[in-house]
Amino acid sequence: MIQILQVAKDTTNVTKEVVSAIASGHTNLIIEKLIDMCISAGKNILIAIIVYIVGRFLISLIQRVMGNMLSRRKVEISIQTFLKSLVSILLNVLLIVSVVGALGINTTSFAALLASAGVAIGMALSGNLQNFAGGLIILFFKPYKVGDWIEAQNVSGSVTAIQIMHTLVTTADNKVVYIPNGAMSSGVITNYSRLDTRRVEWIVGVDYGEDIDKVKSVVNELIQKDNRILKEPAPVIALHALDSSSVNVTIRAWVANGDYWNVYFEMNKNIYDEFNRQGIDFPFPQMTIHQA
Repeated sequence: MIQILQVAKDTTNVTKEVVSAIASGHTNLIIEKLIDMCISAGKNILIAIIVYIVGRFLISLIQRVMGNMLSRRKVEISIQTFLKSLVSILLNVLLIVSVVGALGINTTSFAALLASAGVAIGMALSGNLQNFAGGLIILFFKPYKVGDWIEAQNVSGSVTAIQIMHTLVTTADNKVVYIPNGAMSSGVITNYSRLDTRRVEWIVGVDYGEDIDKVKSVVNELIQKDNRILKEPAPVIALHALDSSSVNVTIRAWVANGDYWNVYFEMNKNIYDEFNRQGIDFPFPQMTIHQA
């Protein structure tokens, strides 16, 4: 700040000299003063432009080298994204300070002013500081990583990036949702990709009067034919409930995580087709009315 006031003072002195020269009719002196001002300002601006161009080139180079190094060391994508974002911010702040110094402004005073502004902005943006801390917690404890299918904050989808402030989740219908890291680190997260296997469950209703043993046998044959369904833990086929209009049979089987939805949907169709071939009827809602 002191340096800025000094620059303003020097400019005022030059202006006074120019005005004095005009009053005295010294045209040559006026031109010399104006040329000195332009040369001084132009030199600083030119240096600042060069510093900015070189700085942008170096930042790009550092980010590229850093990305290659992290990839060679097989660092998780989530950590790579976070570190790249953090380093980018720090390098750009350093570039701004360098450009300001090239303009002739005292960088110490500017840094102090920037720090004071940072404290004020930090107080105003305390939520973002919480998100930053949340991002560090997520990277340290790893409740999820890039590529995992999660459910959190009423959003279900695949994690595509973990940034400094947000986690990016792409939903099944291809929407990208930005969820604050603060909420993610303190909220409930369901990670469907953490374990290698998942249990698939179907509840199938059949008419009252159907042979339940036959129903279970037909379903068991369908399960045994599907090589994606694991033998251990063994599948379970059991009478689930006697509902108002149907007898409900529960089918539970274990599959590899990546096969979950394919097995679920295909088995639905297989059960429907096979029950029709075997003459097993599906129920319709019905009500028995007794006349008094």
